[in-house]
Amino acid sequence: MIDTDFLAVLVVRDGELPLGADEVAAEAGGSVLVVGTNAKPAAEQLIAARTAWVAESPTVAPGALSAALAPLLRSVRAVVLIAAADGRDLAPRLAYALRRPLLSGANAVTTKGADVLRRGSQGLQELTPDGPFVVTLQPGVRGAATEPEPPRILEIELTCGDVADARSLGVETPKAQDADLAEARRVLGAGAGLVSGHEQMELLTKVGERLGAATGATRVVTDAGFAGHERQIGTTGVVIDPELYVAFGISGAAQHVGGLGAPRHVISVNTDPCCPMTAMADLGIVADAPAVLAELARRLEESHG
Repeated sequence: MIDTDFLAVLVVRDGELPLGADEVAAEAGGSVLVVGTNAKPAAEQLIAARTAWVAESPTVAPGALSAALAPLLRSVRAVVLIAAADGRDLAPRLAYALRRPLLSGANAVTTKGADVLRRGSQGLQELTPDGPFVVTLQPGVRGAATEPEPPRILEIELTCGDVADARSLGVETPKAQDADLAEARRVLGAGAGLVSGHEQMELLTKVGERLGAATGATRVVTDAGFAGHERQIGTTGVVIDPELYVAFGISGAAQHVGGLGAPRHVISVNTDPCCPMTAMADLGIVADAPAVLAELARRLEESHG
């Protein structure tokens, strides 16, 4: 049994950490349980973990994992998972196995519960269950500081029984137009300075597919119907935290910038050299956004020619 008040649970496949792994580790105070295939190499990559329990498992099926993990987590007050694919699958089953409430899609985990956006992301509500709980943390909203030392690795045995479960047929990388913005490592953003019709958004999506990037938009673009509201980046939409963000025709309103997290690299394409987005960018391209996008699409087409 693992004895700690807060514990992050990370499911890994072939040693690859999910997006937001260090955020959820930091939110749990540096205590992490890494479970899955090639779990130990994955745990060694964590920069925000202090103690990492490692459990190698031949399966990452949520039913089998929840049954195997529940006995180990009885004394853990708050079990924290990332609100990404495997975390969202495992969290409700784990909450049921532990007979405790699930606080889904939190912006922050507190000593008493979690802060969760409600009413269409218009209001922040503090949830304080009476007792232990399971919570999923939205990726890209908290960030994580680097611990001065590598995590202490503790290997444990995990026995997965034969239980009724979902069967995974395979894991495929989604296309740019289908990728979850919160999990994307590269994002191309469309603003009013780029999009005046569906054709520009379609071209941006095509360029994104070439670059391995997801496509998002500002509220002006989604309200105009040129992109779905699930592609809206900002405090009233999706919060992202990519390695690269390219903003086409985006001035940088506070509501939009507030949803960017902390991207490692930002490129702004805008005719206004003094707009907030260009001011915060690592590279500012002062030019017409539709013209730059069209030229980028042409060159990518030639390079794949």
